[in-house]
Amino acid sequence: MSTPLLVQALAALSVPAAAGTGLLGLRMRRGAARAAGREAALRGEVAGLRRERDELQRTASCDPLTGVWNYRHLQITLDKEIERARRAEAADERRPLALLMLEIAGFEAVVAERGRSRAGAVLRDLAQRLAVEIRRSDTLGRYGGEEFLVLLPDTAAEGAEQVAERLCWAVRRHRLLDSPDSDRAASATRPDTDAAVRGNGLTAAIGIAVLPRDGTHAALLLRAADRALAEARRAGGDCWRGAPVDPVPGSSAGAAVRTGLRTPADALGGPAEHPAEGPAEAGRKPGSVSACVGEATLTSVGRARTAAASRVARDGI
Repeated sequence: MSTPLLVQALAALSVPAAAGTGLLGLRMRRGAARAAGREAALRGEVAGLRRERDELQRTASCDPLTGVWNYRHLQITLDKEIERARRAEAADERRPLALLMLEIAGFEAVVAERGRSRAGAVLRDLAQRLAVEIRRSDTLGRYGGEEFLVLLPDTAAEGAEQVAERLCWAVRRHRLLDSPDSDRAASATRPDTDAAVRGNGLTAAIGIAVLPRDGTHAALLLRAADRALAEARRAGGDCWRGAPVDPVPGSSAGAAVRTGLRTPADALGGPAEHPAEGPAEAGRKPGSVSACVGEATLTSVGRARTAAASRVARDGI
């Protein structure tokens, strides 16, 4: 075959080959676009599933009424903190753990006056107020009814007693939602009256248990805190009690502290500061109850309320 004929034959054959190549490239581009679309859809679905998972985890661990941690989360956290304390003890390190069981008294009057729905909002506001009084590393949760549980890692008995005193003070002085300004006016004109101290009608009784002094297991610590809470109730409330311990010979001051007796400095009306019990807590500041309510609870109203309470404590009003 001559060269011109060969060239013509190859040119004729190349036309369908080029068309097939172009069609194949078009199909490949369309397939790649469809794969990219499916990948984007799958990524969006995975992101949505993750958001739903996080929301389920949050709702499963939070009390729906008060917005703080629920009983299930308290159990899990208590077991984890006890295990951490055991590991630290095995490594010859000191890692104390304190547990506060708090019960609010006088809430029945709030329910009778405002109804169940509004009383629930009052209880939620009070729970958020208590959350501001603890560190970010601490855990506050609703134990049941008007009872709350506070876990204080890296906190010994002395620090737990100061936190208990501060929480009693916060409940006593917390201004309820929609409360009239008459209580504030009465406090300004007659600061030495009982209304200035108990303007909201609520008090807190607190039982304290400390690891390992009062038990090495969750059940033992809860039982010790419950017994201490019962002692605080029998004392009339508005106080804290420590779990029964063997008295130290010649030490009467320790017994006074464990029974929540007021000192002259406490009579001025201010709460004691919560000490950092270890080097890891030296930079901690009072905050929220971690991820359950987040930073949104520390609103400007809450910050102003905390600042006002600090001024009241400082001026001794």
